[in-house]
Amino acid sequence: MTTVKEMYSAQQLAERVDGMAHEIAERVSGKLTVIGVLKGSFVFLADLVRALDLAGRPCHVEFLRLSSYGSKQKASGDVVLIGGYPDVNDDRTVLLVDDIVDTGNSITYARKLLEAGGTTKIMTCTLLDKPSRREVDVTVDFVGFTIPDEFVVGYGIDYAEDYRSLPYLGTVEKE
Repeated sequence: MTTVKEMYSAQQLAERVDGMAHEIAERVSGKLTVIGVLKGSFVFLADLVRALDLAGRPCHVEFLRLSSYGSKQKASGDVVLIGGYPDVNDDRTVLLVDDIVDTGNSITYARKLLEAGGTTKIMTCTLLDKPSRREVDVTVDFVGFTIPDEFVVGYGIDYAEDYRSLPYLGTVEKE
């Protein structure tokens, strides 16, 4: 049996996302396109773009679907683009938003993909950062929370496609 122990409450998440939106609004100038890495970032992204709008930074929203986990708790290391390439206008700053940066492989892959497509102004954002799991050197511009090497679910993040609908973030504990 699997249980989930709360790590960050819905209120803590809302407060941090609002704070991140203000940080982003202060640092990013010009037109903004936010690209969410699916599927895990969709709840965080929805809250973030609404908070950005309230902070005075409306944006365009696009999506990029990558896979590196499958149904496992550890990233495979192989990142795959699933679906199409996001519509990006070259005169905009792109904010690449992921749910978790752990190995660094997915966000590095996504950044290189956008650069290969001609995007020159790219900033990165993640809800959760697990620097202890890095396989590639990557620095994220905006980080919600830095966490230890624990498997988390909720707030859009899944384990074998379950738990995405939890309004909080929690750690998975197998019994």
